[in-house]
Amino acid sequence: MMKQLIALGISAILCLSPIVAQTKKTKSALPSPLGNVEEISAAQLKAYLTFIASDEMEGRDTPSKGLDITAKFLAAMMERWGVQPGGENGTYFQKFQMRRSKLEPEKSIVEINGTSFKYGDDFLASATPATVSGNCVYVGHGFVVKNRNINAYQTAAGTIDIKDKIIIVNASRPKEVRAQGFGGKQGEDWIDPITYARQNGAKAALIIPDFPTLANWKNAQRSVLQRGSLRPDLGGENLSPFPVITLSIAMVNALFAAEKTSGLEVLNRGAAGEMVEAFGLNKKVTFTIGGINEQIPTQNVIGVLPGSDPVLKNEYIAIGAHYDHVGVGAPINGDGIFNGADDDGSGTTAVLSIAETFAKGPRPKRSLLFIWHCGEEKGLWGSEYFTRNPTVPINQIVTQLNIDMIGRSKKEGDTNPRNRELSGPNEIYVIGSKMMSTELGELSERVNNNYLKLSFNYKYDDPNDPNRFFFRSDHFNYAQKGVPIIFYFDGEHEDYHRPTDHVDKIDFQKMEKVTRTIYATAWELGNAASRPKVDKKLPAELSGN
Repeated sequence: MMKQLIALGISAILCLSPIVAQTKKTKSALPSPLGNVEEISAAQLKAYLTFIASDEMEGRDTPSKGLDITAKFLAAMMERWGVQPGGENGTYFQKFQMRRSKLEPEKSIVEINGTSFKYGDDFLASATPATVSGNCVYVGHGFVVKNRNINAYQTAAGTIDIKDKIIIVNASRPKEVRAQGFGGKQGEDWIDPITYARQNGAKAALIIPDFPTLANWKNAQRSVLQRGSLRPDLGGENLSPFPVITLSIAMVNALFAAEKTSGLEVLNRGAAGEMVEAFGLNKKVTFTIGGINEQIPTQNVIGVLPGSDPVLKNEYIAIGAHYDHVGVGAPINGDGIFNGADDDGSGTTAVLSIAETFAKGPRPKRSLLFIWHCGEEKGLWGSEYFTRNPTVPINQIVTQLNIDMIGRSKKEGDTNPRNRELSGPNEIYVIGSKMMSTELGELSERVNNNYLKLSFNYKYDDPNDPNRFFFRSDHFNYAQKGVPIIFYFDGEHEDYHRPTDHVDKIDFQKMEKVTRTIYATAWELGNAASRPKVDKKLPAELSGN
């Protein structure tokens, strides 16, 4: 069935090729030729995206059959055009493993000082098979926020030691930061309780939930059982699973019976986000979480076109997008497939079109690396894996151009508040082009000003951007490795992460202009006399170092 779908997609696209060829072409205004830039057309983009964002791909979740079909389709098209495999073992695929853990309720039990509690009625648990026994420490909301002088582990007697202990923590944020957020960099300026527990040798965490979770206990139970846990093996440092148990009111009361603070007070003060001085409990907790682990493979898709210069071909311009989306979910008006036409079918398609166009020649002096990352929606998994385990030397990637949502436009007169930040038909948000390299920012602007003259919006370059878009797409992992990046983005809209993100809502004329501009930028980068110099240090809150 998978081969049949791929063959059907390729056949349909080939049938459209005469239409694509007849598309009116916009002539380049640059003084130097731009290869075959005018071959990129709205019709071509629509043909590819119609397949990639079809219902048959089932929302391209990581992992899923639909994602694997899309990967094989991308590889088949590159092989047809003569793009060389850039993955592992002479293939277009860079494989890595994920571990899925499924909870076994009948094998999960908690004991407090010898009294047993039952899964479902008394507690919920992460799908992390484990047997743990130890003394408990209550740590309130459990956060450390340095710039607010908040430290849940600091007591009158000093910093409480949680090594080899089981922490008990409220599922709440400190009230001092609820409205404004934490600010700064996670791990340095602020630390959440689970991260702190891992770093300081705790064995596990018992979570006191908020009142809405307690009020909807049965729904929460079903959600935990259905979801399980999925964790990638990203190579290098990869923290082992950490057992987490969510407590019912009955277990909270049992834990805090005859302690210095009652269960009711802990619940109420936790809900308010108030500080409660950490203290050790006179209780020993033993629990077993039963579960089944399975290994599931997934992949990045990578192709390479060698450069035309015998020396500069050892450097690479990386052009990437994430080809996954969020799969199948709760239906809206009967539709539960999250097609992800814009997010990020548009970027996936743009990279494919750029690869096809460069493959026709001529080629720039530097080599071109086309990469489609999986797992972006899960936490930038594919790009993290690639940058930890690159198939070409990471220090030879001179720039990464990341394309994540470029197909939607705000229509004139649109007053929908969810489209407030959506860019217009001749506008695109450009993020990060000036953050690391003055030369890269200048080259990007020069190409655009001499060619299609899109309106580049730099709003999200602000380090204080509350949306934190710089952190939220695959370019971030390249930037952390010192690779200067440009992120092209049309802005969030009413169909973001909804099953209504369909192909018929894409502005293909805009998508054509943005894709051509990215191609032109890659062409200029590929032929530049020198690679863009990294002359700026990322702001501390954006740096991963």
